[in-house]
Amino acid sequence: MLTDSSVRANIPAADLGRARRFYADKLGLEPSEESDGWLVYTTAGGTSFHLYETEQAGKAGHTIAQFHVADVRKEVDALGAKGVSFEHYDMPGMTWDGDVAGMGPAGHAAWFKDSEDNILCIDDAVPA
Repeated sequence: MLTDSSVRANIPAADLGRARRFYADKLGLEPSEESDGWLVYTTAGGTSFHLYETEQAGKAGHTIAQFHVADVRKEVDALGAKGVSFEHYDMPGMTWDGDVAGMGPAGHAAWFKDSEDNILCIDDAVPA
């Protein structure tokens, strides 16, 4: 059954070369696997995601992947120093300290778009 499975995010890229450069230069990530039309990234946390080429990139309009980190502020500062711009959203109960959103018991988060206009999130929430 699906309860025994693992899940992998799939992130679309209209230009795989451009996306690869963004993920390397801005996020510090290098593919662990690659083939024609797709890349796989694996984090030290043991999770992975596919970056694949498609004309559908950037059309979701919502967060498509979240990176769970120990310190959102530290990551925001490091990414900002590399030129990453952060998005601000207005949701009930949310407070802002610069680019970091406070969400009460749900922790802290920050959102940004990759080179393909996909919305990504970093947060300090512990996955269930």
